[in-house]
Amino acid sequence: MTARKSRQSEDSGVSQVLKSLADTIGKAMGRSAELSNVVPRLALYQNTTPTAPNPCTYEPSLLIVPQGKKRVDFGTQSHVFGESTFLLTSIALPIVSRVCVASVEKPYLAFFLKLDMGMVRDVLHTEEVRVPPPLVGTRGMVLGRVTVELLKPCLRVVQLLDTPQDAPFFGKLLQREIIYRLLQGTQGDRLRSVATLADRSYRTARAVTWLRENFKKTLNVDELASLAGMSRSTLDHHFRGLTAMSPLQFQKQLRLHTARQKMLTEEFDAATAAFEVGYESPSQFNREYKRFFGNPPMRDIQALRASV
Repeated sequence: MTARKSRQSEDSGVSQVLKSLADTIGKAMGRSAELSNVVPRLALYQNTTPTAPNPCTYEPSLLIVPQGKKRVDFGTQSHVFGESTFLLTSIALPIVSRVCVASVEKPYLAFFLKLDMGMVRDVLHTEEVRVPPPLVGTRGMVLGRVTVELLKPCLRVVQLLDTPQDAPFFGKLLQREIIYRLLQGTQGDRLRSVATLADRSYRTARAVTWLRENFKKTLNVDELASLAGMSRSTLDHHFRGLTAMSPLQFQKQLRLHTARQKMLTEEFDAATAAFEVGYESPSQFNREYKRFFGNPPMRDIQALRASV
């Protein structure tokens, strides 16, 4: 078989499994927009129209969109993907996401699986996994091409919704297989570098975790570097490589995203939200909010509410 025919056969196989995954998700969802809490760590999503930008945090996870398209922005990076491309997140990151292609005839359908990093380490330690080197750097969020080998266990995970009594046992086995396939893929080193205790990416991840848990506090980058066991310049280099942001930019986005969510869901005014997330000056908060989201706080919140 020629290389061209082999690729055509592979693409055909991927298309067939993607269609099966989309059909199975659509059947399981019915008219629901979200389905979770049946299979551990799995969530399914459905939208019949494009959505407004939604600031949130993606934990280590695999996101496959067998139908429709999604856009995810983090730092200075933007990813638009669907069908033949998956999104792999190896560290918790503040992002802005939106469904950009969806319709009543062909709803946006998503498979979202949170990855257990302890399970990733266990697979690395107990299985023979050849992990290819990263193509460029070690970003904490990257795109990859789906394969039949990756899609099949994902499909079987969704099919567990028909037999929920089997989900606790087979769910773990299938998630190990999914992790194995991810580790063997072209983005495998992204997972390994964050999961491996001695790796600098893991130490950078410790700094990221500390910032996520303490973003309201005044940031001392030297102390953060000491926590990660690195020099300030080394931390800055690896932090930017992993998150596409400096530690200060990362903290700022966490603050702005959290403030936006509080104004949207808890009806905080701008000044209260600013103080709640660590700002000392409401005017500085307003300037940075407008620069990041495009509108002043309350105008932005009014527009978001009007779009729902």
